[in-house]
Amino acid sequence: MIPSSVAAQDRGVSLGLQYRPGAKTTLIVLPITGARGDSLTAMLSRDFDYSDRFTVVSSTSAPATSGAINYPLFAKLGVDGIVQASVLASGWLRVALHEVGTKKVRNTKDFPLPAPALSPAWRLAVHGVADGVEEWITGQRGIAQTRIAFARGGRVWTVDSDGENVMPVTPSGMSPQWLPSGRGIVYAVLDGSRNPIMFKDLVTGAQRTLVSAPGIEHTTPAVSPDGRMLVYARGSESGTDLHAVPMEGGTPQRITVGRGRASAQPTFSPDGQRIAFMSDRSGHPEVYISDVDGTNAELLTAAAFGDRDYRAGPDWSPDGRLVAFQSRNGGTFQIMTINLRDQSVRQVTNDGRNDDPSWAPDSRHLVLTSNRSGVRQLWVVDIETGRTRQLTRGAETRLAAWSPRLIAQ
Repeated sequence: MIPSSVAAQDRGVSLGLQYRPGAKTTLIVLPITGARGDSLTAMLSRDFDYSDRFTVVSSTSAPATSGAINYPLFAKLGVDGIVQASVLASGWLRVALHEVGTKKVRNTKDFPLPAPALSPAWRLAVHGVADGVEEWITGQRGIAQTRIAFARGGRVWTVDSDGENVMPVTPSGMSPQWLPSGRGIVYAVLDGSRNPIMFKDLVTGAQRTLVSAPGIEHTTPAVSPDGRMLVYARGSESGTDLHAVPMEGGTPQRITVGRGRASAQPTFSPDGQRIAFMSDRSGHPEVYISDVDGTNAELLTAAAFGDRDYRAGPDWSPDGRLVAFQSRNGGTFQIMTINLRDQSVRQVTNDGRNDDPSWAPDSRHLVLTSNRSGVRQLWVVDIETGRTRQLTRGAETRLAAWSPRLIAQ
């Protein structure tokens, strides 16, 4: 039993059970009894595993616990922390984090779980429990309580961070990007006539057109970190340039002058002051950085020659340190990162063709499109360890965008 006398406490980062960079803390989730206990145990264990910060011992290895925790038995399993949870009559989940080394309960909290069980909102709330426990240990909230938007079959879909709960959210569309609030997405529609940029409110279901003009292609939208500005590529016979317009409407302003060349795929810096984007102004696609109004543009990816002369699809990490992009290497595309402080470049992927990187809120994980399984699907890679996992299955999938951290709705 979890001590009820401490069940309302939330003490923050524990002093003894701590995450050490470069090393993994070993956790075990005790089997949870009650309604949906098996699902809760499996989801929490999987979320901790997918964080790549923990080594997770299978719940089936847990010693029988009918009363007080037998800490020496868990110590023999090499366990640092024990996650013990119980479903309350209210449907909430009471969670305690035990530190094996000090033989103490370090943190406890009651987490709300909305009804009905196993609904998308319930699942999102359970992911939030895992993120909360991760924050107790590491001081940083996890990324389980997120979703990824992507394009499949000419429409936009979303999927939970663990690959579950796949659902279509628009009747048509591509190139989705999240609002910073996580409430909705912007996306492009190529319908052969007006080709608008649209906004979809994922809470109410409402949609509205943000920009549209006959005979003009509007593609690759991005929203500023404060949620007030939309930047997108506007293409016509005279070329493709980036334009900016307030999210609430107004007159679009051109922010690149390509003179027949193409500029597209904008991504904002975390402070909203700069953008990275793809441009072929040098004769082949490269990644550039400029102020948000298009001034002070400079080449970010060093020019090369031969089949390496193609770099595109930039995405700026939420912590501001790195820009991820796709680069043609040895006849195929791989995901690279460039450090904005020292310009050092690192290759993240090796297997198959890999495109369209998008950062998770932790600036550690990337979701990308890869054909390594034979059909283009979404994969997640941990840039610290190189560990990968397949996120989607089924029909061809591409153009992913990772959401900010969400709340259950």
